[in-house]
Amino acid sequence: MDNEQLKVKVVEAIKTVYDPEIPVDVYELGLIYEINLFPMNNVHILMTLTSPACPSAEAIPDEIKQQVSALEEINDVEVEVTFDPPYATDMMSEAARLELGFM
Repeated sequence: MDNEQLKVKVVEAIKTVYDPEIPVDVYELGLIYEINLFPMNNVHILMTLTSPACPSAEAIPDEIKQQVSALEEINDVEVEVTFDPPYATDMMSEAARLELGFM
């Protein structure tokens, strides 16, 4: 499996994780800034949260790590949370904006 195919599987796994307060997955919300694949199928995910005070601040990154780690092709997963740049609603996909009534 090449890196592109593996990245698609990682994105699919991330899309199973939802912010408990918003009926849209974290990928469509625009919370995922980077997905980097390294040798030995190690994955580094750089993400943010809708706010530093997000009540799910620990649960969401942990759930992303669990879902991606569950892929048999993946060796190790590191999820890093950053607030730079800060999250803004314009980071959402068009589908997420439609779902949440921003369009």
